[in-house]
Amino acid sequence: MITTQRELRRRFWEECGDLPGITRHKITDYSGEGKMYDTTTRTEFVFWVDALNKNGEISDALVDRATL
Repeated sequence: MITTQRELRRRFWEECGDLPGITRHKITDYSGEGKMYDTTTRTEFVFWVDALNKNGEISDALVDRATL
């Protein structure tokens, strides 16, 4: 069972980092002040986290605080 955000992010990149459209490169955020991952990468992360939660691999509490 995954219990920390760090482990969750590490597993995401290990398991999904080679999927088409997934990139580790950050882009300028909407305000122009910072950086963020592109929409495809963020969306896949959310779907992946949701699937882990539905399979009982991560807690509801971790889902609530998970960030990429």
